[in-house]
Amino acid sequence: MANDEPPIAEQYFAEQPHARSVRAERRFLYRGELLTFLVDTGTFSSHGLDPGTSLLIENLVLRPTDRVLDLGCGWGAVGVAAAKAATEGEVVLTDVNRRATRLARENLERNRVRNAEVRVGSLYEPVEAERFDVIATNPPFHAGRELVLRIIEQAPDHLRPDGRLVLVGKGSQGIRFYQEWLEAHWPGPVTVLGRGSGYRVVEARMHGDGRPSNFPALAAARRHSVGGRSR
Repeated sequence: MANDEPPIAEQYFAEQPHARSVRAERRFLYRGELLTFLVDTGTFSSHGLDPGTSLLIENLVLRPTDRVLDLGCGWGAVGVAAAKAATEGEVVLTDVNRRATRLARENLERNRVRNAEVRVGSLYEPVEAERFDVIATNPPFHAGRELVLRIIEQAPDHLRPDGRLVLVGKGSQGIRFYQEWLEAHWPGPVTVLGRGSGYRVVEARMHGDGRPSNFPALAAARRHSVGGRSR
């Protein structure tokens, strides 16, 4: 992901980062509004907005009433932007990293966001029985292919009919592999919404309701592919 990620021993997807907290303030313009964020060590993109997340925000088109899940929210850039776009909807930000979720809550307050909340937990655990119009994520690719595939495979259980999974990644993270996986198995159209700086934003739209019938059979194939090298 970004070049400023914590070292392997102190990854941003740890529940309790041990790195000494060093906070800083960062700003970026979104829809004519200057948004202000606190960032910190031990979280993803701890020095500021990374190119992948920036591209995701730029290409994330939302309706005013959309219900959005920011999965793996970090310090909350995507979630805050989504809440500003879906003004009559609701945004749920989730992350396993407790330092990140504390930052995300503070950043909602700093940007006067009232239609969003932050929850702590791994992947979809904090939203177990809930569904959304959009799931947006910059996945923790360094956590491994199996985890990223779990995010993709479980997404239909949390999307409404005609809902969308929108994810961003770059070539060295295997984004083309995940795009091709979606094109082969997802129950609906898969589109590249944007490209830039080696990243691409991929959207997978639901066609109908419920889990695709071929998804459970993919578990064995997924296990065999986990050790493979990302393209």
